[in-house]
Amino acid sequence: MADAEQGSDVIVTRRQEPVAAVVSMRRLAEIDAAVADLRDLALVLARSATDTGRRTSFDDVLSAFGHTRESLNNLPDDK
Repeated sequence: MADAEQGSDVIVTRRQEPVAAVVSMRRLAEIDAAVADLRDLALVLARSATDTGRRTSFDDVLSAFGHTRESLNNLPDDK
């Protein structure tokens, strides 16, 4: 564990097969940020690959889901 705290990734094995890794909290945060960035990038790439130039208004999207701006304003806040 001390190695992971110092920044070295530690591989845990079972029967000489890797089954887990112990990483520092800093490294875990870096991995989580990279995952989020990759998701965003995949979304951008998918959108650019399928973009027809046609745009849909926010009100049309709300209507497709049975809402209006007013109905959204009347929804209770999540707490």
